[in-house]
Amino acid sequence: MKKKLIILLLLILIVCGTLGFLYFKNRKSANELTLYGNIEIRQVDLSFQVSGRIEKMLKEEGDTVKQGELLAVLDDKDYVSNLEKAEADVEKMLALKDDAESKYERNAPLVDDNTISKQDYDTLLNTKNKSKADYDSAVAQKNFAKNQLDYTKVYAPEEGVIMIRVQEPGANVSKGQPVYTMAKTKPVWVRAYVNESDLGNIKYGQSVNVYTDTVDPKTGKNRQYQGQVGYISPVAEFTPKTVQSTDIRTNLVYRIRVYIYDIDEYLRQGMPVTIKVDLTSEG
Repeated sequence: MKKKLIILLLLILIVCGTLGFLYFKNRKSANELTLYGNIEIRQVDLSFQVSGRIEKMLKEEGDTVKQGELLAVLDDKDYVSNLEKAEADVEKMLALKDDAESKYERNAPLVDDNTISKQDYDTLLNTKNKSKADYDSAVAQKNFAKNQLDYTKVYAPEEGVIMIRVQEPGANVSKGQPVYTMAKTKPVWVRAYVNESDLGNIKYGQSVNVYTDTVDPKTGKNRQYQGQVGYISPVAEFTPKTVQSTDIRTNLVYRIRVYIYDIDEYLRQGMPVTIKVDLTSEG
């Protein structure tokens, strides 16, 4: 009889302990929202704005680049010649413009005493105006030729990593044909999804903690980063199959974007992350 009583008491203690554990676990989860997502891969195709033969490809796949760094160069001989011709045309049109203006200024007052006819005056005026227009056109053509020469070089628009080297030196490429694919490294965004029932618990500017699956050997814990909710989609969608979730995948969810500012070299594009949102925090 005593043995049965002891067993009954043990069972009661186990049940009470389990209920207590579930209570505290649920209370904690009610104060914290866990989301899953990936570091956004933001890629851009880089190309020349003019056609030609590639002379140099200066970067390999995997190379990091800085904003404004030279990446590729076209053979620019024809573009240099076009600019030189345009510059010569500007000098020629400038001389014609100056001559027409001088003739007009010298002869225009003579129309008052009929030294020159009104028709000759109109001819001088029209010649002056035409020479000014021809000069402006030559300057515009020179600026165009200079831009075309500048377009024979490709520069990195931002900091990033070369993902794909599409072309090689010697290849003839057309305007807009990709030569590199580059992934931007800043800013770092996390794409995640939140259930409709949790949507009312998050807001713009809310601070969150972001964890990767990688353990920091110095701390023995998952690497942690500070983030901020920067975008909440107003439109519901089905959860993508690539997103891990503890709920049914076919539930409608809302896409959010989390910005991470304290980035380092260990935070990589496409990396899966876990987002913890403290629902009791005001920030």
